[in-house]
Amino acid sequence: MEKLNPKDPVPLHIQLRNKIEGLIHEGRYQSKIPSERQLMDEYEVSRSTVREAVAHLVREGLVEKVHGKGTFISSKAIQDWLGSLTSTTETIRKMGMEPGAKLVTHGVINPPADIIEATGFKIAYFIKRVRYANDIPLAIELQYYPVDIGSKLAEFDIDKGTLFDLMEENLGIQLAEAEQLLTSGFLSAEDAELLDVPDLFNVLNTERKLWDHSGRLVEYYVASFRSDMYSFRMKLSKKNN
Repeated sequence: MEKLNPKDPVPLHIQLRNKIEGLIHEGRYQSKIPSERQLMDEYEVSRSTVREAVAHLVREGLVEKVHGKGTFISSKAIQDWLGSLTSTTETIRKMGMEPGAKLVTHGVINPPADIIEATGFKIAYFIKRVRYANDIPLAIELQYYPVDIGSKLAEFDIDKGTLFDLMEENLGIQLAEAEQLLTSGFLSAEDAELLDVPDLFNVLNTERKLWDHSGRLVEYYVASFRSDMYSFRMKLSKKNN
């Protein structure tokens, strides 16, 4: 194993952090990284250097410390490309993970004022679900539909079904385009419990309006994704004038 260079201007704990990250990406560490003592002996560094390096990796979400068990490599973050209209289920599958869902509540509601303003729905069919990736809670999804669409969706297995697919394949709705807004925020205590994370956990919030080919708004989607497990990517290009 290549040793660290104490003469390098890069601090030893950063060198070690970079080494560990590289070995994680190479697949040399499959589920957990070596213990503090193993890293100290392997790289001939102090305990404080190891702890600083690991602390960096924890803050960056690459590893997670489990008391009494060691330091484990975090679950592979799910990356969702912006500009592509795909379901959460499809995105999770593309990352080689098994999608899942658990229904929290559903039914006809009188939406709050902000939902009415965003959608024009005076009444709506509301579905709240927890989404999973490899049985790990990933996101809270709130979905608002025109009552005629939502009530038909409820006839199917919305606890597990992909609502995108149900709308297109079972209801014959031709989905056309969407508008999406991304923000950051914190979970409520109730939703933090559903995702099994601490209160005020940082999340990526997304709001999406979905229209069919006739221009009708068929879904208003609000979701909070765990920021340690989900990210959004976009491809940019410079246009020639």
